[in-house]
Amino acid sequence: MEKMIEFKNVGYIYEKHEGAETVAIDGVSFSVRKGEFIGIIGHNGSGKSTLSKLINAILFPTSGDIWVAGINTKDHSRIWDIRQSAGMVFQNPDNQLVATMVEEEVAFGPENLGIDPKEIRKRVDEALKTVEMGEYKNKKPHQLSGGQKQRIAIAGILAMKPKCIILDEPTAMLDPAGRKEVIETIKRLNREENITILHITHYMDEVVDADRIIVMDEGKIAMEGTPREVLCQVEKLKDLRLDVPQITELAYSLQKEEIDFGCGVLTVEEMVDRLCQ
Repeated sequence: MEKMIEFKNVGYIYEKHEGAETVAIDGVSFSVRKGEFIGIIGHNGSGKSTLSKLINAILFPTSGDIWVAGINTKDHSRIWDIRQSAGMVFQNPDNQLVATMVEEEVAFGPENLGIDPKEIRKRVDEALKTVEMGEYKNKKPHQLSGGQKQRIAIAGILAMKPKCIILDEPTAMLDPAGRKEVIETIKRLNREENITILHITHYMDEVVDADRIIVMDEGKIAMEGTPREVLCQVEKLKDLRLDVPQITELAYSLQKEEIDFGCGVLTVEEMVDRLCQ
């Protein structure tokens, strides 16, 4: 299957005052296939946000190479092609909304790409419908909830027709209702629109439906696999200063009490099925 993103032995070093350096990414290699949903998790300072900025060509690797939709991010003449292929949604929705009306906000990206006004109108309507925010098109962004603002930010990316969306802790500043809205939107985009998703988060329950999970630690990939393969390793995740979903934690505790639950219960439904058995 076609590769959407490929990292080959990538390193990134932040240079600080007086010649001090911090290695943020250390020899990372992985690839993402078109249409995959990848969860990237790790504690604060593990390198996951730096990874997202490297994919979107906000930062450039100190060593190694990154390809996005077949374009090497070191090719500075094609930065806008990269950013059109891989849209970015950040943590704080207030920092990425620039217009005074919702539909103007969604139109902002396509307008900067020089797209025909009739096509922009079509894209804005389609993007708002996709994130289920069509009825809010004439609202002011500051009148919306946090979850709604983040969905508008996603619509703004969708209007540029990306092949991939990178979400850098998009729910970190949201309440539980807002988190649920955004996660459901992300899953639907992946499932129905076949958009490649890289979801960076510290909420483990947000990646239980991912195709793969990559766990970052000290700039390296510490673990990689399906959600069941990764989240089953409770002790290793705790050593990496990470939690596991509460249901997985409960199943693990029962397993330690010699109640045979098998490995890797990820959802409430799975727990109910095991209990019934």
